[in-house]
Amino acid sequence: MNEAVIKEGNLTPSQVMAYLDRYIIGQTKAKKAVAVALRNRIRRKKLPKELAKEIIPKNILMVGPTGVGKTEIARRLAQLVDAPFVKVEASKYTEVGYVGRDVESMIREMVDISVHMVKSRKIEENSALAAALAEERVLDALLPSRSRTRHPQDFMRLLLGDTMDEEEVEEVDETKKTTREKFRRLLREGKLDDREIEIEVVENPLSNVPFVGAGMEEMGLNLGEMLGGILPKKIKRKRATVANALKIFQLEEAEKLTDMDAVIQEALEKVQEEGIVFIDELDKIASVDGHKYGPDVSREGVQRDLLPLVEGTTVQTKYGPVKTDHILFIGAGAFHAAKPSDLIPELQGRFPIRVELDSLGEEELLRILVEPENSLIKQYKALLGTEGIELIFTDEALKEVASLAAKMNREMENIGARRLHTMMEQLLEEISFKAPELTEKEVYIDEAFVRERLVPLVENTDLRRYLL
Repeated sequence: MNEAVIKEGNLTPSQVMAYLDRYIIGQTKAKKAVAVALRNRIRRKKLPKELAKEIIPKNILMVGPTGVGKTEIARRLAQLVDAPFVKVEASKYTEVGYVGRDVESMIREMVDISVHMVKSRKIEENSALAAALAEERVLDALLPSRSRTRHPQDFMRLLLGDTMDEEEVEEVDETKKTTREKFRRLLREGKLDDREIEIEVVENPLSNVPFVGAGMEEMGLNLGEMLGGILPKKIKRKRATVANALKIFQLEEAEKLTDMDAVIQEALEKVQEEGIVFIDELDKIASVDGHKYGPDVSREGVQRDLLPLVEGTTVQTKYGPVKTDHILFIGAGAFHAAKPSDLIPELQGRFPIRVELDSLGEEELLRILVEPENSLIKQYKALLGTEGIELIFTDEALKEVASLAAKMNREMENIGARRLHTMMEQLLEEISFKAPELTEKEVYIDEAFVRERLVPLVENTDLRRYLL
């Protein structure tokens, strides 16, 4: 897909669908829902500010068994538009007042991710200038300045009040310049990479004391970071190879060139306008059959804590306040024991778009094996290709793998496409183990090979207990 289209914010729903189709098989309804949600964000940005403030995202609830693509759809969508994305499990949170993580920590986590994303991009943008500055610092270390290597005759001249004439100064400067350029050429050719030099690096005074105040971690406040910004930086002298010194200096220079105030401001804006929060296991905090006692009390408390977050509130983070009004929340769950209607009514209303994802049958599992851009078959071929082994699968072999995976999903726990990972590992275990010693570099995998390796495991109920 054309990168210019992504940057211009002109992605159409059909383009988003086409992108998701490259990685996820089926689940058209869910893909359409997220594609429309993304397009609505683009539309909102084109509206007058006053009207744009009033338009909130329509949050999505995905209902479907594990391993059918719920998380992957949200993750790929975030990758497509380079948006801050965080995946959390609803069951990991506790009601405010209980020991544990509160729901606002998911926003603080996403802000950290966003700051890292923006900072990494800025450092990349400054990489050319940082590399040039790092090169100069390495040359300075390789060629100490004239003041540090003064000739004895120079001290006599100073004592007698004598000075060099202009021609002598120019001659010395020209010699230094020529020598520096020679070293620069050798440096760029990599001929000095293994030479050791003494360098000066900035050391954070608290870099080796990672302490956090009690309860402050959940508030997003690290005492070490706070004091590290107040206390003076120490200069440490160390020996390093030229190659390592270049990396250290380039990172230092890139950090100096990066305006952290601008980074934080952009990161907060990205979270507020483009952030995507994926809340998995939403069914685990639903109260089944309306029970309101025991652990269900805390579960309902977590649901109530989620309400203001999903509807729109301000969360305090260590980088500043973040408004959640325009963050897209995607809830997900298998909803086997509980139903979406078991969630408290107020929370149900915060997820107006409900999408059911289909279970994966034999046909879908076969397509998942071969069709996605980085399919399992391509991955295993590439891995064993590093050993010089060429895996050749027949169509019948792939159909048999998909058929046996579907059978295990029906007869045991249905874990969707994740079952294929187990099947492929069992199928290729012996080949992977012996790959370095194999003399025959072409390995044919046909239906008989698959049945020989997998059928005993699928049909033996005792062995199946140990298979995922």
